[in-house]
Amino acid sequence: MKLRPEQLAAHLRQGLAPVYVLSGDEPLQLQEAADAIRAAARAAGHTERRVLHAEPGFDWSVLSGEAAALSLFAERRLLDLRLPSGKPGKDGARVLAEYARAPAEDTVLLLQLPRMARRELAAAWLRALERAGVLIQVWPLNPAQTLRFVAERLERAGFRADRAAVRALTERVEGNLLAAVQEIEKLALLREPGPLGAADVLAATADSARYDPFELSEAALRGDRRRCLRVLRGLQGEGVHPSQVLWALARDVRILADYSARAAAGHDPAAALRDIWQREHQGLLRKAAGRADPATWRAALARCAAVDHCIKGLAPGNPWDELLQLAFLVAGQPLLRPASPAIAQERP
Repeated sequence: MKLRPEQLAAHLRQGLAPVYVLSGDEPLQLQEAADAIRAAARAAGHTERRVLHAEPGFDWSVLSGEAAALSLFAERRLLDLRLPSGKPGKDGARVLAEYARAPAEDTVLLLQLPRMARRELAAAWLRALERAGVLIQVWPLNPAQTLRFVAERLERAGFRADRAAVRALTERVEGNLLAAVQEIEKLALLREPGPLGAADVLAATADSARYDPFELSEAALRGDRRRCLRVLRGLQGEGVHPSQVLWALARDVRILADYSARAAAGHDPAAALRDIWQREHQGLLRKAAGRADPATWRAALARCAAVDHCIKGLAPGNPWDELLQLAFLVAGQPLLRPASPAIAQERP
């Protein structure tokens, strides 16, 4: 059974499954989901906890032995298994599949994995564990979800934050939910519960936003120039190499060029999205494709090659300025003149 992170609390109130698999790369949501499962297990009498780290060279017979052994200290146990690579190998896959077929009595298995690709999620051992219990995939929150997250956490801390305050804090911690929680805890120490405005947030919090190149591409697909500029500024400040940023943008530009060309030729354009399995991202690509004709997307693809030459020093120009131009082109609002060398000054 698959559950979203926000469905976990309601599920745990109904009882425990024998197996829980947590997969993702967003630390706070993973931590809170694991903590909730551990707390529910303790409340249900699973007072003995055994932590296993399946690093390279791990002896998978240890898990088999733990599953077969009787508890010496409690009637119920929690096996907390960490698999940082997400790849158990042949022996591990066999042991996990066997465990899924016959989970140990009075035992809850909690398996924590990194973010898994679509192909990896189809592995027989992982599908077996999903059938035996619960699989929860944790994804980074998009901007709208982050806004809701911050608003809910501020309310939980006793603040009546106005919209400007929520947005100010979100922009300072975007892509870093751990920092969001820490900043809200700091606000709770510095201020009494009650009304909270943007000036209060800016005076008390640090800018802890973190971005990855895919967030720039997503902002461009949404047509959000302001966010494009903010994300690009953040990536430049974090020392991300321009080639990584170009890769994310170029991937979507290639898909848009393919999609629009298929549609113009009277073919099914959905085939261009076959490697994109997140429905939200598919929707963004479809919407962006409708903003321009095939010639525009071919020109954008050519521009990707020109930016690549600039990054490699084969053509003149500032790579970050060229990336900004490309992002705005994808957003459907190209700049009318070359970008300023100082992209750190945000424009409306």
